[in-house]
Parts: sequence; structure tokens; C-alpha cells
Amino acid sequence: MTQTPTAQPPARGQARAQFTVPAAHPMVTVLGSSDSLLRAIEKAFPAVDIHVRGNEVSAVGEAVEVALVQRLFDEMMLVLRTGQPMTEDAVERSIAMLRASGNGEGDGPETPAEVLTQNILSSRGRTIRPKTLNQKRYVDAIDKNTIVFGIGPAGTGKTYLAMAKAVQALQSKQVSRIILTRPAVEAGERLGFLPGTLYEKIDPYLRPLYDALHDMLDPDSIPKLMASGTIEVAPLAYMRGRTLNDAFIILDEAQNTSAEQMKMFLTRLGFDSKIVITGDVTQVDLPSGTKSGLRQVQDILEGLDDVHFSRLTSQDVVRHKLVGRIVDAYEKYDDENGTENGTHKGARDSRDKRK
Repeated sequence: MTQTPTAQPPARGQARAQFTVPAAHPMVTVLGSSDSLLRAIEKAFPAVDIHVRGNEVSAVGEAVEVALVQRLFDEMMLVLRTGQPMTEDAVERSIAMLRASGNGEGDGPETPAEVLTQNILSSRGRTIRPKTLNQKRYVDAIDKNTIVFGIGPAGTGKTYLAMAKAVQALQSKQVSRIILTRPAVEAGERLGFLPGTLYEKIDPYLRPLYDALHDMLDPDSIPKLMASGTIEVAPLAYMRGRTLNDAFIILDEAQNTSAEQMKMFLTRLGFDSKIVITGDVTQVDLPSGTKSGLRQVQDILEGLDDVHFSRLTSQDVVRHKLVGRIVDAYEKYDDENGTENGTHKGARDSRDKRK
């Protein structure tokens, strides 16, 4: 953004927009420290000249792009009005949402401000909230449906947001307990080859769930909640033969369930309970020839009432920006080489047919 004493009129065929930043919002909250937010906006809109004079902002350029800049600043003002600061990441995600909406890719009324200000849980001095449109729709689906599948690549917040909703449900007394489970299969390793007792063998597979709990609850309270049964963290095999009533149940890493395990788990559902199942179908670690229950269940339950499939993409990755690009690169490689999860598609399909 250029600081200028005067603003030139738009050239022929160009549009101009002008708006005032309310005095309640210091310009540093809009432009960012050392103009960091400003540079992110300029990078996203290279065909638009943006000028600032005091708290007056003007934009000149192609009509469509200028309109997007206007909407972006409107959304930023709505976010700032809630007391939440704008970050470079929030600005970039807001621009992506506005572009998707402008291209007709968005299929709902949600705005960037609605997405970025939806609080799920406040804990230990910070607030957990969705950061992308698909994440918001995933969270909303958990509120509206009894069984929700969150399917997408690593770093899209599938498990973390589900955990936040589980803690929220427990604190608001919607459920009386949280049950967290994972299949004990990872990257070709088997429990029998690991040293230690059964619990020591299982613990590494469940550690990511403990880590998320520590982010959302007072660490001192977690042992007490687990001792009382209010929170249970257990491998999937421990779910067999049970009926789970009045509980928020999360099955993580569901791509590593067999078809039989997936059916077993789904039929554990009891009264006044909710199930969220998360996984990444591109990272299956099951033995060769074993069909992923998460892949199969999409064909079986898609369209069933009170069951929802939320699909997240590389655009929803909230880790380092490079993670999203890595996910895209692997998908491109698989498409070009006819492979899926390191297995030639033809070979996988023939195995499935033999089953």
C-alpha cells in the first residue's frame, strides 16, 4: 500500500473504491506491524493500486479486483470489531474465501468474518476456532449430526477441532464423558515387536490424543477425569462388545481400520451420544491386501440421514504453509503416475475385486 498525499482518478476502464477505517481501529491493526498485512494484500492483488491517506483507504484497478479489496477491508473491520486481531494468515485465508465465493465455488452464505470469529473453546488464555470455510462447515456439521466423518490430509484440524467440540460438549453437560480411540496400527509397526507392558506398547499410538487434551484442559485435571472415567483414551480393540451412551466419541486415524473394525465401531453408538471419525485416506498403513474401512464406509453410508461427510483439502491445512504445498505435490505425483498411497491403482483395484 502506498502512502500518498493525493489520489489520482482511475484510468479509463478501471474502477475506484474508497473507504474510511473507523477511528476505533488504529491503522496498525489494519495494516499490521511494519505494514505486514498491507504487503500480504498487495501481493494478493497485484493489479490494484491501494493508497492510504490518514485513515482513508482507496483502491484503483480492475473492477472485479477492486470489489474484492473493498469486501476484504469490510470483513477485516468486522473481525476487528470483535476484538480479535487480524494476522497475515487470517488475511490470506479471507482473500481465498472471497475469491472462492466470487468464482462461484462457495456454496453457502458464510463470510470470512463469520468463519474467523466462530469460537469453539477458550482455554488457557487462547481461543480455538475454525480458520477456513471447510473447517467451519465441519464444526457446524458436528453440531447438526450424530455421526460425522472428517476426511482430509494432515494438518487440516480434523482431530483437533473434534477434540475441541468434545471438550465443549462435556463442559456444557451435553454429554457425561469423552471417549477417544485409535487403531494401534502405524507405518507398518506391530505392537508385539515393541518392548514393555501392553499399556506401554499402546501409549505411543494414543499420545497425539493426550497432547490435544493438554492444549484444551488444565493438565492437573486430566488424570482425575481419566481416573473417574469422564475421559477415556483407549485403542480401538477395547471398544468391541460395548454400547457407548451419553458420550462424545472420537475415532482418530480411521484410515487404519479394517472394514470389519469400522462396522464394529459404528455399531457401538448408544443413546444421547455423538461420533466423530477422522482420517486421511491417502495415508493408509494397513497390511497389504487389507481394505481401509474409511474408504469403504464412504460408499456405504454416503447420503444416510444424520450422517455427514466433511471433506477437507490442502487449502484447509493450518500448519506451516509448506505442508499444504507438499500435500498438493503428492496428489499431483499420484495422479501423473497412476498411484494411490504408494500402490499402483490397477493392482489395488484387482485386489479389491478378488475380495
